[in-house]
Amino acid sequence: MNDLRNYSLRAHNTFGIDARCRRFVEYTSVEEARSIACSLSVADRPLLIVGSGSNLLLTGDFPGTVIHSAIQGLSVRIEGDEVYVRAGSGMEWDVVVARCVSNGWHGMENLSLIPGEVGASAVQNIGAYGVEACDIIYKVEAVDLADGEMVTFDGSDCHYGYRDSRFKHDWKNRYLITHVTYRLSRQFLPRLDYGNIRAMLDKKEIATPTAQQLRDVIVEIRRAKLPDPKVEGNAGSFFMNPVVTKAKFLELQSRYPDMPHYHIDEESEKIPAGWLIEQCGWKGRTVGHAGVHDKQALVLVNRGGATGAEVVSLCESIRKDVLRQFGIEIRPEVNIVGDNYNI
Repeated sequence: MNDLRNYSLRAHNTFGIDARCRRFVEYTSVEEARSIACSLSVADRPLLIVGSGSNLLLTGDFPGTVIHSAIQGLSVRIEGDEVYVRAGSGMEWDVVVARCVSNGWHGMENLSLIPGEVGASAVQNIGAYGVEACDIIYKVEAVDLADGEMVTFDGSDCHYGYRDSRFKHDWKNRYLITHVTYRLSRQFLPRLDYGNIRAMLDKKEIATPTAQQLRDVIVEIRRAKLPDPKVEGNAGSFFMNPVVTKAKFLELQSRYPDMPHYHIDEESEKIPAGWLIEQCGWKGRTVGHAGVHDKQALVLVNRGGATGAEVVSLCESIRKDVLRQFGIEIRPEVNIVGDNYNI
């Protein structure tokens, strides 16, 4: 177990913000997680539980304790066509996806190359190309910080929504996730109708992709449009795609006939936030040391030496312009920590 003081969090946020915390604690086992829970005092608070920081923006130093899981390991149970994959919360998400695809355990393919760790998948309900983590999460194991006891939640207990869960609300900073079990299948049922998956497959003259081919295409698409955080700091998609009423959608469609959208149900449609931002002229722009990626307007980037405050300022300018032009309020997907920032 690591227990460090006045620790730099630069390596724990993909924006590359050089903020520090008063204390940093990292657990490598269930026993260490329980030990941390039982030893925390009032003096250690506030608490911040992090993964790899791929969905985190720090606006300043954190005046409390940051806790991180380094639990590794993967085990598998197969029952007929169902495959139950139990992964340590500190494992890199895409390592798990790659292993599952290579072994013929299906359901994760569309979530390929999403940055972050296993524990964060259960908190954030990560999603891409028509698939969300909640579609495959079976169980979440955690340590209760109140008493150090182990608890296990069914996926339904977590109240998953679009990039949302109870871990972001009434369970926030209450549990240390140790393992997540995913229910996959030995039957491959590809999801190809979201984004430009089919167009890329057609370009490669692949009519019926294998799971590995689907993963490879999604990896290629993501790498082409998203910047490498090791080169240019970012947290991937900064904003959530807004869901609007059917009436609002029809009003906008009359003004913008080519507006992309995704059908949710008879009462609502989802509109890509990146398209809204691009229409407001923000794609590729830079303000100070922060900017909007030139290939994907949904991504805010650290051009070099940006502070969290600069990124927040850019975020707010974009939100105001989208609201002014479209009457739609877009909200950050990224967890912004510090300076009492609230939306």
